[in-house]
Amino acid sequence: MTVRVLLVDDDPLVVSGLRMMLAGDPEIEVVGSAADGDELLAAVERTRPHVVLLDVRMPRRDGVAALKTLRSRPGEHPAVIMLTTFGAEPVVLDALRAGAAGFLLKHTPPDRIVAAVHAAAAGEATVSPAVLRQLIDRVSAGAGADPVPVDPLAGLTDREREVALAVAEGLGNGEIAQRLFLSIGSVKAHISSALGKLGLDNRVQLAIAAHKSRGPT
Repeated sequence: MTVRVLLVDDDPLVVSGLRMMLAGDPEIEVVGSAADGDELLAAVERTRPHVVLLDVRMPRRDGVAALKTLRSRPGEHPAVIMLTTFGAEPVVLDALRAGAAGFLLKHTPPDRIVAAVHAAAAGEATVSPAVLRQLIDRVSAGAGADPVPVDPLAGLTDREREVALAVAEGLGNGEIAQRLFLSIGSVKAHISSALGKLGLDNRVQLAIAAHKSRGPT
């Protein structure tokens, strides 16, 4: 299946660069672009993308506000990957809570952006390792110390724990499968099982739990 991608960014140079970058993958088609969050809904209706690459900071309506509006509409929604030049500012958590499928820095290597598009189209969440690291640090810094250390991954099988620790490194499902000699389907199943056992909602929360389990680095 060809992945249809919509680009939303107020910087024409960024849009041009992303378009050229994604054009190198024969299984990706850039179906349109928009220059502001106000244009997102109309552009989605017009182009019917599978994935939207959405800039966080735009002049009239920012990316998070546009994402919330998009997600509030009935029916199916494209997967949305947020793009920014900044690190893990509070808006990252806002975007993930609003339903973003990923969060990437704009200087992320091209191959990882292409991989993130495919992952989002397949229903997987992707967060740049640098952003994930900063998210973990932010959440960990705000958490009080437990009087009795508790392993956040307690109750997981050894394989589920291995997968969780790989998620904490920012690896995608394909990379985890390759490292642990598993099928991608098995990786997805282990992640889903781990989330259910730990009462978590997404892989970012799983990454934070795995980081806490691993202890200081």
